[in-house]
Amino acid sequence: MDSKGRLKIPTPFRRFIEERHGADLYVTSLTGENVRIYPLPEWESIEQRLALLPSMDPARRKFLDRTNYYGQQAAMDNQGRVLIHPLLRKSAGVMGEVAVLGYLTYLEVWEHERFQQRLLSDPYAEEDEAAIARLGI
Repeated sequence: MDSKGRLKIPTPFRRFIEERHGADLYVTSLTGENVRIYPLPEWESIEQRLALLPSMDPARRKFLDRTNYYGQQAAMDNQGRVLIHPLLRKSAGVMGEVAVLGYLTYLEVWEHERFQQRLLSDPYAEEDEAAIARLGI
């Protein structure tokens, strides 16, 4: 993360996103602890599924309250950077060294030490391994 709040998307993720979806993104968070970066078509798919719920559904409202509060549309620049707006940058503490993780349809960005603490506080257990093994992985 640079001093202007721009995250350089790691090259393998950048290529994958640009080839499949283009450079338009939606940058948001559910909790403010981290940053989620969705290719815009993936985010639009989420919005379409949310539109199936009644407008006053409490879960829909909570989800949209948070993703709208922290969210904004963005685009990767020619160098593969995306601006994380100040509100989310401050809330997630993503300044300097960060961890960028791929989660199938989006990227998640964590302040490096905060993510390490998360790993330590929620270790990968035998139950987790069993659940994954049931999928044949």
